[in-house]
Amino acid sequence: MDVQQVEVDTFVLEKSQQEENKLFIVLISCIAAIGGFLFGFDSGVINGTVEGLKAAFSADDVGTGFNVASMLLGCAVGAFFAGRMADIYGRKTILLVSAVFFLVSAWGSGISESSLEFVFYRIIGGLAVGAASVMTPAYISEIAPARYRGTLTSIQQIAIILGLFSAFISNYLLAEYAGGSTATFWFGIDAWRWMFWIEILPATIFFIGLFMIPESPRFLVASQKMEQAATVLCRLYGKKASPRKLVEIAQSLAVDRHKPSFSDLKHKQTGKIKKVVWLGIGLATLQQLVGINVVFYYGSVLWQAAGFSESDALLINIISGFVSIFACLITIVYIDKLGRKPFLIIGSLGMAITLSIMVYAFANASQGVNGQLQLGDYGILALIAANAYVFFFNMSWGPVMWVMLGEMFPNQLRGSGLAVSGVAQWVANFIITMSFPVMLASFGLAFSYSVYAGFSVVSLLFVVYFIHETKGLELEQMTDY
Repeated sequence: MDVQQVEVDTFVLEKSQQEENKLFIVLISCIAAIGGFLFGFDSGVINGTVEGLKAAFSADDVGTGFNVASMLLGCAVGAFFAGRMADIYGRKTILLVSAVFFLVSAWGSGISESSLEFVFYRIIGGLAVGAASVMTPAYISEIAPARYRGTLTSIQQIAIILGLFSAFISNYLLAEYAGGSTATFWFGIDAWRWMFWIEILPATIFFIGLFMIPESPRFLVASQKMEQAATVLCRLYGKKASPRKLVEIAQSLAVDRHKPSFSDLKHKQTGKIKKVVWLGIGLATLQQLVGINVVFYYGSVLWQAAGFSESDALLINIISGFVSIFACLITIVYIDKLGRKPFLIIGSLGMAITLSIMVYAFANASQGVNGQLQLGDYGILALIAANAYVFFFNMSWGPVMWVMLGEMFPNQLRGSGLAVSGVAQWVANFIITMSFPVMLASFGLAFSYSVYAGFSVVSLLFVVYFIHETKGLELEQMTDY
C-alpha cells in the first residue's frame, strides 16, 4: 500500500510539474533580477566620477570620500524598511518604488551642483540598492518551485557583477570619447554627469518590466487576498497544483492569521530572538567580513599598493570580473543538485587558503624607495591567489548567501527577517569599506588580509555547525529552528 501511495504521489507530482509555466517563471525572475543589475551598476558607477566630483564641487579628500560613500548610508535604511514595507504593501510594490528611486538618483546625481545636493540623490540611490538587494532574492524565492529555486535566485549575483562591469565599461567609454571624465561631452555637459545618466536606461527597463510580473502569492495569502493568490498560483504552477499550494501557504502562517510583523522575530514564550534570525544576520555579516568588497571598491588601490602599475591594476580588475561571472555560472548549474551548504563550505575553505597565500606573499614582499611593495617572485603567486579567492567567493558566499536569505525564513517572518539581515549586511559592508584604507595605511596589506582570512575560517565553522540545508524544501517547510 505504501509503495502504491508513493507511485500515486509521484504521478501527481509529475503531472503538476508538467503544468508549470516554467518560461513565465524564468522571465519574471529575470525581470526581478534587473534590480540586482542596478544594484551593481549604482555601486560601480561612482568609481569613474571621482575626479569630476572633485572639480565640480571643489571638494577635498574627506568631502570626496563622503560623496563616494554616501550611498551606503541609504543602503542599510533601504534594506531595513524594504523588508518591513514589503509585508505591508507587497514585494512587487517595493520593487516598483526602488525602480523609481533608481531613476531619481541617476538623474539627480548627474544634475547636482553641490556636494549636499549630490549626497541627497546618492542616498536615494542607496535606498534603492538596499531595497533591491533584499527584495529581488525574496521575490524570486517566493515564485520559484523548490527544485530550481536556487538556480533562479543565483541569477541575482550574476546580475550584480554584470551591473558593476557595465558601469566600469560605460565609464571607460564615456571618458575615452570625451577625453576624460571632466571633459565636456554631448550638449556641452561634462562626461562624469553622463556616467550617472546612463543608468536611466536600465532603470526604465526595470520599471516597465515590473508591470509584467505578478505579486508574490505568499504575500497575497498573508494579506488574506486568497482569490488573487489563487490566480497567481494558477499562472505559475497550473490549475491542478495551485489549490494544494494555496492551502500549504495558508497553513504555514501564524495560527491566529495576524499580519507579519517584527514581533514574529521573537519567541512568544521566552521573548528571545529566534535562532533563524541570528543565522540570517550571521550569513549576511560574514559575507562582507571575508573582505570581498575590498576587491570591488579598492581593486586598483590594492594592486598599486602591491607594486603593480595602474594599467596592470585595471587589467587585473577586468580579469577578476570574468572570473566572477564564470564562478557564478558554476553555482547556477549545480546549486540545486549539490545544495547550499556544500557550496558555502567549499567557498569558506577556498577563501581561507587563498587569502592565507596572499598574506604570505605580501608578508615576504620588499619595500621600494617610493614606499610601495615590491612583490618580485611573489607577484604571480599573489595574483593567482587573488583571482582564486574571487572565484571561491563568487561560487559560494556571493550568490548562495542571497539564496539562503531569500528562502530560509518561514513565510510569517520572511520580510522582517530580511529587514534585519539586510541592515547587518550593509553595516558590515560599511565597516569593511571604511576600515580597509586605515588598515592599509597603518598595518599594511599582509595584516589586512590576515583579518579577512580569519573571518573566512569563522565562516567555515559557522556553516558547518549552524547552517541547515534548504535544497529541495518548499518555503512552507522552513522553520524558525
